[in-house]
Order: sequence, then C-alpha cells, then structure tokens
Amino acid sequence: MIHRRGTRQHGARILAWFRFCVHASGVAMVTACAASAVAAPPATITSLAALHSLTNDEAAQSIPVAFEATVTYHIPGSVGLFVQDGGFAIYADAPQNATLTPGDRVLVRGKTAPGFRPDIEAESVTVLGHGEVPAPVPASYTQLVRGDFDCVRVAVRGTVRSADLVTYGKVANLYLELSMEGGPIDVILNSSDSSILGKLPGAEVEVAGSTAAIFDSKQQLTGIILKVPAISDLRVLQEAPSSPDALPFTPMDEIFGHSYVRDLSERVRVEGTITYYLPGAAAVLQNGTRSLWIETRDEQPLTIGDRATASGYPAVRNGVLTLANAEVEDSRQRSPLTPRGVGWDDLYAGTNAFNLISTEGQVVKEGREEYQDEYLLTTGGHLFTVVYRHIDEDLGFQLPPMKQIPVGATVRVTGITSVSYGSNPFEGPAGFDVLLRSFDDIEVVARPSWLNVHNLTWVVGILLGVIFIIGIRVIWTERQARLHNATMADLERRRGKILEDINNSRPLAEILENINELVSEGLGEVPCWIQVKDGATLGNFVSGNSRAGLRVVEEPILSRSGPALGAICAAFGPHTRPDAVQTGSLAQAAGLARLAIETSRLYSDLVHRSEFDLLTDSHNRFSFEKQIEIAIEAARQSAGIFGLLYIDLNDFKDVNDRFGHHIGDLYLQEVALRMKGQLRPGDILARLGGDEFAVILPHVRSRTDVEEITLRLERSFEQSFTREGCTVFGTASIGIAIYPADGTTRDSLLSAADAAMYVIKQTRRSKGEALPGKTVR
Repeated sequence: MIHRRGTRQHGARILAWFRFCVHASGVAMVTACAASAVAAPPATITSLAALHSLTNDEAAQSIPVAFEATVTYHIPGSVGLFVQDGGFAIYADAPQNATLTPGDRVLVRGKTAPGFRPDIEAESVTVLGHGEVPAPVPASYTQLVRGDFDCVRVAVRGTVRSADLVTYGKVANLYLELSMEGGPIDVILNSSDSSILGKLPGAEVEVAGSTAAIFDSKQQLTGIILKVPAISDLRVLQEAPSSPDALPFTPMDEIFGHSYVRDLSERVRVEGTITYYLPGAAAVLQNGTRSLWIETRDEQPLTIGDRATASGYPAVRNGVLTLANAEVEDSRQRSPLTPRGVGWDDLYAGTNAFNLISTEGQVVKEGREEYQDEYLLTTGGHLFTVVYRHIDEDLGFQLPPMKQIPVGATVRVTGITSVSYGSNPFEGPAGFDVLLRSFDDIEVVARPSWLNVHNLTWVVGILLGVIFIIGIRVIWTERQARLHNATMADLERRRGKILEDINNSRPLAEILENINELVSEGLGEVPCWIQVKDGATLGNFVSGNSRAGLRVVEEPILSRSGPALGAICAAFGPHTRPDAVQTGSLAQAAGLARLAIETSRLYSDLVHRSEFDLLTDSHNRFSFEKQIEIAIEAARQSAGIFGLLYIDLNDFKDVNDRFGHHIGDLYLQEVALRMKGQLRPGDILARLGGDEFAVILPHVRSRTDVEEITLRLERSFEQSFTREGCTVFGTASIGIAIYPADGTTRDSLLSAADAAMYVIKQTRRSKGEALPGKTVR
C-alpha cells in the first residue's frame, strides 16, 4: 500500500514506477495544430484550475508551473506540502528547508509530475504574505473515497476508534482511526500532546484537514488519510461514554458477542477477461492494464479467456484492492489476453499486480504441500515462488500429479502476479508470488546440461577417456550448482528468520551476530564484524596486527535520516578482487543491520515513554505501581521492610494561576531534580499526577531511616525556585508509610501514606503555618 503524500524519497520511487515518456505539447497548446505543439516548448501553467485539467500523461511531461496558493498543511523539515486556491487544491514536493505555516500565501515554481492525480515537484516556494486558512468544506465518506475533494481542506465528523502517538523519523504525531458514516479513514494530527489520547477513543469529533489518498502500487485508491495541521483543528462534539480504563473486563472467548458492523458499501459491477479462477475461492478479471482480485464462493465453471462480469462489494485486504462477496457471470465470449513479458524488477515493483504476465527463471526447488504446489525459481540472483493452488476435492476435482521439472532447468511461467504488503504503507509491496492456472502454465525452455553420466554411457566405447573427464566435470558442476541454489534458499530462509527476530524485538546483539553469520557464509566464511557507532563491536573482529595483507571492505550502515549507525566489515584474502557479490552481500547486510538498530532504538524509546513522565523524567503512575509490587514481593521474600513517601506540593495551583503553566512546568522539573538529588541509589521517585509525587525506599532498616530521608526532601525546598524572572518559595507535605506495619498491599500503603500526608497538612494549618511559599515575580 502506497501513500502519495509521503517523503520525497518515497514519491520518487512511486514516480519511477509510473512515469513514462509521452510526446505532446503543454496543456496551454492542446488545441493548437500538431506541428506547432511539437515544435514549441510547453507553456508555463499559472493557476491551480489549469493544473486540475491535466491528465497524468500530460503531467509526466514536466510542464513548468508558477502559481499562487495558500498553504493548508506542511510540517517543517518535511517535503509534503498541500496548497489550495479557491476550490482547487494540489500536493507538491517542497524543498527540504522550506519553513511554511498554514495560511501562508505562497508562489510555487516547479514542474508537473504524475501520481494518483497530477502533482508538483516544487523547485522553490516563496512566501508572499499570511492570511486565513481556507475554510474547510464539509465532506462525506462517499465524497472522500470517490476523490471529489483530493487535497482539499475538508471537515469531517465521526467516532474515534483508536488514538495513538506514532513517530515517523523524529517527528511525533497523533494517529487516529476515525469511523465516519460510511466507513473508516485515518487521521494524522500534527501534535505530540499525548494527554488527550485517553479521552479520544469512543468520542464523536469534527476534524478539519487536507485530504490525501492511500493507494496501491497500481495507483488504485485503497483508503483516505486526513492531514491535520494543529490540535485546534480537532473539536470534540461528544465525549466518549466511558474511558477505556473504566470498561468492565470481558472473557476472551466472548468478545465477538460485542461486535457490531453496519456496512453501507454499495454493490458495484466490473467487467474484464477471466485470467485466473479458483472455484469456491477467487477469480481475477483483467481489463487492459487494470486487473482486480475477486473473492467469490461461486463453484460454477468459468473459462479462462472468456469475457465476464462480476458484481460485489469493494474492500481492501492487506493493502490489496478487492471485490468481495462477488458473483461472477461468464459471457462465454472468448476474449483471451496475451501475457506481458516481465522481469524480476517489474514483478517486485508491483506495477503488474494481478495482471497476466510471463517470466523466466531457473528451478531451485519444487514440492507439493497440503494446499498448493510450489516451485522456487531464481532469476538474476533473486528468488521468487511460483504457486499452483489445489482446488477443493469436495467439488469433484481430481488433483493431477505435480509436474516434475529437473532442478536447474530454465522455465517460462505464465500466470497472475499476487502481491502482498507489509505493515508500513510507505514501503510499497513486501513480496510477490506467481499463481499458475494449470500445469500448462509452466514450460521448460532449457533443460539442464546434457553432459551427464547417463548420456555418456552411450559413447563410452569410443571416447572412454574423454568422456570420463567430461563426466567428472559435469558431476562437479551440477553439484556446485545445486549447492549454490540450496545455499541461496537457506540464506533466504535465515534472512526471513532475522526479519522475524527484528519484528519480535529480540536482543539487538543477538540479531547483529546472526547478520554477521549470514553475510560471512554468503561470502565464503570470511571474517565479518559489525561496529555499532558509540557501541560494541560484534562478530569475528580482525584487529590491526592481524589485518596485515588482508583486504578489508567496510560498508557503512546508513540511517534513514541523520548520521551513520555504524559499519559492517569483511576481511578478504590478499589476492581476491572486489566483485558484485561482495558488494551486494555487504549492502544487504547493512540494510538488515540498519533495520535492526533503528527498530531496537524505536522500541526502547517507546518503552521509556510508557514508563516515565515526559515532563520530569520520573517514573509515571503505571511504572510506579509495578515498582511497588516488586518492592512488596522482595520484602516478603526477605522478611524485610521498605518505606513509601507520599508528597504533595503545597498550593501548586497558585503557581499556575499566577505565573502560568509554563512556569508551573519548570517548577515541577526543578522540584523533581532537587528530590532526586536527595535520594540514594536504588530509591525510586515517581510523579503520580499534577503536583503529587511518591518515593519508594527499598533499602531502609527502620522508620528512623525513612524520616531522615523525608527531612532531606523537605529541606530541598528551603531554597527558593527562580526561573525566567519568577521566584517561588515552595513547600511540600510528605506522608510516610512503612511496609508491613502500615499496609501489606499497594492500595493500603498508598492510603496510609496519603492519610499521613493529609494529617501533616492539616496540622500545619491548625498551627497557623503557611503551607505554600509565597510567590514573587
């Protein structure tokens, strides 16, 4: 699944698939005579209205543009830019260093480019002034999915199904799934305010933002995503009936009893030539360069090559545009298609997804499984799978014997390209298979070498000596070929295992060691090692003295953005020469290492964010509750004690009311820093919320030890807090609880400490002591 409004790199990859050369004039010269159009250069387009009249073929000519419009969405540091002028809007790849805000009136200069709709590759964006952001246009789900408001700033209403904080690169955004009347859409909100996440699921909201398309590798629309520039563009119309934490627990085997779906999808009808059919499961129709995967339970006979119609409901299955619950009608009129000859690059790009194609490769392995027959092929050093799926024998179909093809034979296969997509919509197809319609679709075009032992026996009496030498050579060659192909298959399997380990967050060092072993075996057991920047060196490291006479190749591990993450190195013999296999293996290993390192760091960052308060870098309530349970269990095991302090900052509300929340936040940060300075190694400080903190003291011998630390914490408030010209004289009320004297459970200990804190606060008030310090500006 591809999203057009991504980074410049992803946009360039998509344009490389679909851009082709056309010889035509600029749109301003379309109505002129052909001779003049060819001779004259394209005229500069100066309005969005004129741009909207272009086709993708015309946009592929890189027509110069210079038009004014208003910015509706842009994130500093990114290239994605949405602009609008009146009722017309468009997407542009802006320069990386552009600093724009919604409402800026800009002059955009650049060239046209094809995409889901014509886009702009901006060479410069000049700010002319600043005004109001265009008012959002109310839009329905039907209007969105039909492309009526592509790139236009719209306002939509719906119920929030999920709300998450997601990081792309180094930028955190709120990612919402919004259920509209008619279907779901995604929303990216330019905000990292995680405090509202718990309030959004189940709430009815109105959101204003720029409409963007999600489409597959064939530029077919598969979803809608709304780009929202600010938190102010989100308005809660009705709060959720209850927070997620307040929901009652449901037994796991009963959750389906709470499902409810109201599907308003319209039934649609398509036509094309039948290019694939699996009775009771699926079919494929192709019309020109367009093709569609059809889910159908029909078991009636359909003839491949006949013209047919199918009616069903549009759906997206794992990023693939699908016609579901379909009924297929065979017209019995022949309209066979000629398969298009393609190579591995074309197949991997996904531009021929579910089209009828023909390609060649060498057989590495074949085998019959329970539900399908598989042939593993290699071409140009790449592996792919050819699949013949079994028809259910309950339908009266007798499964024929698998077509046996010698390993090493070159075959031509004809069939349907079946693509699959990963979890990231910006990366394009994750893989592909070729689906056979029958065993006639796989044809041997070149058998293995005829020089083998069996054939040599016919001429043994004439050229016994020569044939013996040739036979040995043939046997050795075939064995090497089999070993090479088997090694490739094993390396691909191990590479898949590494990707699985990365996805399962296995230890980074273990994954990097496996990458080392993988590339070392692929290069003939040469020493390989990975040097992680500011980290360890893993693998079979060759030190400086041992490198003498060796040829050491270093491949940097480049991050997607920013400095290199490290390097992968290999030491070859002194008489070896660089070749494409070495370069390709190290580059592939560097890519795997980059993915492992970046995924590990992202996971560590997410864990830290889930357990620590972002303002004070102290444990949050969730982490604190886990730590106190750990302390209780440890004390039970050792028959020991530990202390719990409950801390309330006196009159913190006055600080916020007088100086504002910014000074209040700085005050909280300084308070946390001072308290950490008074605690010992092993003591745990947590912010429970607002102006409340708690401390777990796991290593104490008596209440006296706890009271001594409490006194140190109180004294840390004696010095005033001064920030940005504001001075605060703060105090805190601290309650003490001792395990097990004051409680043996988390709740009882917290209640005891809270009650003790409240007694201290009330006692000070009754004595006339000022609870808070005075605030002075």
